[in-house]
Amino acid sequence: MADIPTNGMDEFEEISLLEYTERAYLDYSMYVINDRALPFIGDGLKPVQRRIIYAMSQLGVTFQSKPSKSARTVGDVIGKFHPHGEPACYESMVHMAQPFSFRYPLVDGHGNWGAPDDPKSFAASRYTEARLSRWTPLLLTELGQGTVDFTPNFDGSLDEPVWLPARAPFFLLNGATGIAVGMATDILPHNLKEVVQACIALLERKSTSLAELMTMVQGPDLPTGGVITAAAEDIQKIYETGNGTMRGRARYSDERGLDGGKEVVITELPYQSSPAKILEQIAAQIIAKKLPMVVDVRDESDHENPTRLVLVLRSNRVDVDRLMLHLFATTDLERTYRFNLNLIGLDRKPKVKPLRDALLEWLDFRRITVRRRIEHRLDYIARRLHILEGMLIAYANLDEVIRIIREEEQPKAALISRFNLTDEQADAILDLRLRQLAKLEEAKLEQDRSELAAERDDLRRTVDSPRRLNTLLKKELTAIVEEFGDERRTEIVEAQEASAFSIEELSTNEPITVVLSEKGWVRGAKGHEMDPSTLPYRAGDDYLSHVETRSNLVCNFLASSGKVYSIAGRDLPSARGQGEPLSGRFNIDAETQIVGLFADGPGKVLLLADNGVGFVAEVQNLVATTRNGRVVMNLQAGTFPLPPIAFEAGEIVALVSSNGNLLVIDLPEVPTLSRGRGVKLMNIPRKLLDAGEERVVAAAVVGERDTLRITSGQRDLRLRFRDLDPYRGTRAQRGKVLPRGYRNNIVGLRIE
Repeated sequence: MADIPTNGMDEFEEISLLEYTERAYLDYSMYVINDRALPFIGDGLKPVQRRIIYAMSQLGVTFQSKPSKSARTVGDVIGKFHPHGEPACYESMVHMAQPFSFRYPLVDGHGNWGAPDDPKSFAASRYTEARLSRWTPLLLTELGQGTVDFTPNFDGSLDEPVWLPARAPFFLLNGATGIAVGMATDILPHNLKEVVQACIALLERKSTSLAELMTMVQGPDLPTGGVITAAAEDIQKIYETGNGTMRGRARYSDERGLDGGKEVVITELPYQSSPAKILEQIAAQIIAKKLPMVVDVRDESDHENPTRLVLVLRSNRVDVDRLMLHLFATTDLERTYRFNLNLIGLDRKPKVKPLRDALLEWLDFRRITVRRRIEHRLDYIARRLHILEGMLIAYANLDEVIRIIREEEQPKAALISRFNLTDEQADAILDLRLRQLAKLEEAKLEQDRSELAAERDDLRRTVDSPRRLNTLLKKELTAIVEEFGDERRTEIVEAQEASAFSIEELSTNEPITVVLSEKGWVRGAKGHEMDPSTLPYRAGDDYLSHVETRSNLVCNFLASSGKVYSIAGRDLPSARGQGEPLSGRFNIDAETQIVGLFADGPGKVLLLADNGVGFVAEVQNLVATTRNGRVVMNLQAGTFPLPPIAFEAGEIVALVSSNGNLLVIDLPEVPTLSRGRGVKLMNIPRKLLDAGEERVVAAAVVGERDTLRITSGQRDLRLRFRDLDPYRGTRAQRGKVLPRGYRNNIVGLRIE
């Protein structure tokens, strides 16, 4: 069989598919981490950001020059340094120009560069112009002073800096967000003055603790201001680990509108929040009637007030702070921020760093940068002094130098041979102009040599002394604070946790009248002015009782079984119809009747059976929470509960039987229970009770200023408080008989 030609395949390396994929994935991961997603601790920039700033500096579009078309800048970046898509490069440039994204914008944009409502609504690069911002000298001033390493660009035609010689810790000032392979970074912006002061403190004393640093660095300082709701201890824990979360809120105040009504004005939003989206969220709640206390919301933002969202309130009595806590919980007026201080360190490896360690590492970077700057300057001084020495030799032998230049065919070689000069010195002498041969020029050269020599000695002492180097760093950082420092925008406070309104809080607090019919049908009518007896009822049904309450309270119904059923006033059917049966809302037997109702509130209720046994209960302890109701009265067989008597204050309890006996006892004699049978309040002989000949038919709680009205048939007997003294007794007595004409057919008792 003929051999298959290999065509040079023997030169290829054979590796397993597993090894190849592992190597390829690792290479890709390291590329994404180092060259795309994570910032370098030295200048705080990602590669694309660094290349944009460097390209703009090479184009000469500094903060002091005229803006240049963004398309030109982007073309230079992707053509010379960053061979990726134009949209991605331009978007990075836009991000650095947005004052609501960067605390210290590095690009000064002219035109439409997006808005907080939609950061990506910027115009195309052919329509916008840009130049470097006033902050970029902190990155570029020392670029040409030997402070950074240069590396060939992607095609080897140009060199680009590996990093920029940042004079301030930009990794904290503007923060960063990026997603790499297996890791991410989320760094919130900080205040330049505070961070640089912390660096100065570490220069003065390297052992400065994090707690001491936090007296200067209070926490993140966001571009849009607002409020960070975190305790100092919580922020310190985040800085100790380099990882954690914190919340940011909007800043608001209450003002008076043009009509004198109360308004809530939001002037600062959380970082990366959209005003338009917040308005939509609030408007949606208003439409859904989840914000009954807010009438309208509008955006009054303009050039003078970049953020001004106004909430018009329905009443001046609205609790503004409680309203805002609800909006913080349900809208983007409060946001949670992740803090993950993941950086590429000086060792070119990614790591999550505590704040103190990150600042110390940046100071090491700055110390290396300054040392390289000084050494570069020393090299220049050495070269300049060398040339000056040769020129001074020429001035000392000026006539001989002139003769050699005029007569020798090769004056450079003759000068080197005659005066023992170097090539550089000979070239400098030959480049002298005639007017530089004056005596004044010689004196100037002497002065330059002495000044450079003094500067050289001073720089050498600085390089050789760590203390002098730290002092220099401190002076430079102090100058940066004085020139570029600004005040904090974001307030850091401990605040109450946000919580949405409960159903009870959202319900309107309106007066309603709850009407109960004899057949157990219920409805709610607005207001307290209506007469329930005039409402229409179903055939065979009629008015039984009513209670005046409010829509945000609970209404309780007592059944003949001794159970209480509760329903919120806002859930009652309208009185425009005939209502709904309570049996449709609760698990009530067909034989069970609803005997009465009482409203929720701070008061009490007297619960009494027709056998004279009863007790007092707190209303709040009787509210039922299920469809099965709540057992409150343990009734004896054959007994029936009377309608509940609700009261807030009273002195005595009046009880009347069907045979006309009236008993008045002191209210404290009646025990207060949460549930049970109670005690005998009025004595009904057992024989009469079993035969159905006598029972308790009504009761009332009477105060000193009240009048008790006893209705018997068509007649009413009114007894004032002191008129009840003849009927006073103690618990479990029979009472005394009412006057003739009021002993039979007693309908009930009423307080006037």
